[in-house]
Amino acid sequence: MQNLQWYPGHMAKTRRMIEENIKNIDVVVEILDARVPYSGRNPNFDDMIGHKPRLVVMNKYDLADSAVTDKWINWYNRHGIKVIPISCATGMGINKIAPVAKELVREKLDKAKEKGMNINVKIMMVGIPNVGKSTLINKLCGKSKAKTGDKPGVTREKQWIRLMDGLELLDTPGILPPKFDDQRVAVNLAYTGAIRDEIMEIELLCHSLLDYMRDNYKDELCARYKLDSIEGLEGYEILEKIGRKRGCVISGGEIDTERAANILIDELRGCKICPVTLEKPEDFEQ
Repeated sequence: MQNLQWYPGHMAKTRRMIEENIKNIDVVVEILDARVPYSGRNPNFDDMIGHKPRLVVMNKYDLADSAVTDKWINWYNRHGIKVIPISCATGMGINKIAPVAKELVREKLDKAKEKGMNINVKIMMVGIPNVGKSTLINKLCGKSKAKTGDKPGVTREKQWIRLMDGLELLDTPGILPPKFDDQRVAVNLAYTGAIRDEIMEIELLCHSLLDYMRDNYKDELCARYKLDSIEGLEGYEILEKIGRKRGCVISGGEIDTERAANILIDELRGCKICPVTLEKPEDFEQ
């Protein structure tokens, strides 16, 4: 598997922006992709955020394996982090964010109320690229105030946004760590589109993806592509089978595996195979 790195200059700028503004923040809302609940976290956020109250919002719940998502919620809870599973596509769970954020700073709000003050809760929203931060903000606002897109790196500048329910929100651009110490993390992010496709070797990614799908979602994979048994096959062999089933055949009967790989990645991201979570808590216990 190739060694993936991704750290454009605007991400270094974003890190400085977070560190400069964190002192004015009451609650940090960290948004994750529910399909990659570990790989989708930038570990540098821990240092940037410090001891500020934190709420993890696990987006794209509808695209993920709900049984594995429950395991991840329990895992984060054991580490003292409150989690709300949501779906920006369906609206599920979004109305829980404001009350939970306020509860995390209840003492501060109560003290202000005793003095006759009605203060807003200042939230900073952070996350890696392409997890749905801007879409979530627009849902919270009830209108389009943040730029959205299906490619990583759409938001490039900080935005202060006044929300309903006494919240003020500072949006920040998506930011990845400057390097990936664990290449499993980089690969999982590449599967979901958090890293730009232009830097990936998509066929190699699909080989490892199909190894994972064979071991965890074999029946769903076979049903989607009308495959017979794939027991004991390597990822590249399964990709060839998919290519043949999808008509990705070129002259001489050779399989166009690049085209088959693009079909597989598109259908994974579009949840056309099945709801998939690409990692489990036990994979990263250490």
